[in-house]
Amino acid sequence: MDGPTHTSADNESSGDTGSNGGWFARSPGGTPGRTAPEPPQDTSDAALLRRTLAEIEPIADTVTGYFYALLFLKHPDLRALFPAAMDTQRDRLFTALLTAATHVDDTDTLTAYLSRLGRGHRKYGTRPEHYPAVGECLIGALSHYAPRTWGPRTEAAWVAAYTAISQIMIDAAAEDEVRAPAWWQAEVVAHEMRTSDVAVVTVRPDQPYPFLAGQYTALETPWWPRVWRHYSFASAPRSDGLLSFHVKAVPAGWVSNALVHRARPGHVIRLGAPTGSMTVDHTTDNGLLCLGGGTGIAPIKALVEDVAQHGRRRAVQVFYGARRDHDLYDIDTMLRLQQSHPWLSVRPVVDHGLEGQLCGTLPDAVSQYGPWHTFDAYLSGPPGMIRSGLDTLVGIGIPTHRIRHDSIEELVGARN
Repeated sequence: MDGPTHTSADNESSGDTGSNGGWFARSPGGTPGRTAPEPPQDTSDAALLRRTLAEIEPIADTVTGYFYALLFLKHPDLRALFPAAMDTQRDRLFTALLTAATHVDDTDTLTAYLSRLGRGHRKYGTRPEHYPAVGECLIGALSHYAPRTWGPRTEAAWVAAYTAISQIMIDAAAEDEVRAPAWWQAEVVAHEMRTSDVAVVTVRPDQPYPFLAGQYTALETPWWPRVWRHYSFASAPRSDGLLSFHVKAVPAGWVSNALVHRARPGHVIRLGAPTGSMTVDHTTDNGLLCLGGGTGIAPIKALVEDVAQHGRRRAVQVFYGARRDHDLYDIDTMLRLQQSHPWLSVRPVVDHGLEGQLCGTLPDAVSQYGPWHTFDAYLSGPPGMIRSGLDTLVGIGIPTHRIRHDSIEELVGARN
């Protein structure tokens, strides 16, 4: 934490001084020996939550490990809800806590975020009766590893916050249960290798699966139960109900390697609910500026098909990036779409290309064209590309509310 170190009692006081004068600072221009009072420390619940998180952030891995050890020791029956490998789950726990604490006084943002989590947790088999056990062990882990900021006031703030957080998630799951299943079974009907490590996997859900072009979902394979990874839909909704995904196998990636190298027609996978807001606003005639890097071209292709299905002639500019020509595995599909739709332009961009090709990064390539002030922007690809793309697009004058992209947090958690 920044500033002087206080005891737990100091941190939760209303501003009274301790005997060591820790709440005072010497006035630079005052009489020697005299001190001026510092502004009272913020003791609101939100401030207490954030101070706890600031204290444990440097040891987040240790804290989350201790939390799960407590949970599985005290409630061994809950172990079956979690995957065998806990690395990604541990990272997501702290991310969720940090996000919730950061927005604890922003009700709308917090509710939207937690409602999505509550709906998503249905696929793990989470039930309302599981939440108190999680809360008990969370408080136990925080109190153990945040001694400087912990005390009765802080504990009360965390209990209140967790109670509110869990209720939002429980309510969202209950509402979703009326409308949709916790997951869908889906049979693999086609498996096409595009490169040595990229496959297009097409599945048929066991019941209607409503989604929007540009969204993504979580997939679970039969080889790694309870291990879910996120993939974007590679097409707009189809009349035959089939769904396609572009999957790149990554080193040590459990789900990605299973989908690329083991899945074959006839195998059955599970799908979570669709999510994501990288969708087309069909109430405007703004053009679409689309940046797709690697398998990030999948949702971009879906967006192009969505515009075509709505029958409105809107300018769509696609920049498709990869390291080498060979990695532009879907370029033929995109060029065929360009031939069919005069409002569509597709520009391949490679890190190291031949003479006459666009070379460099996607954001750099976009900067060479324009102007883009009448376009809505869409980004899909690796987290680093999205971050640099955001900076570039804002820098060339596209306001942030007209820039849509995949969830960076979900992308980081989907690398396996």
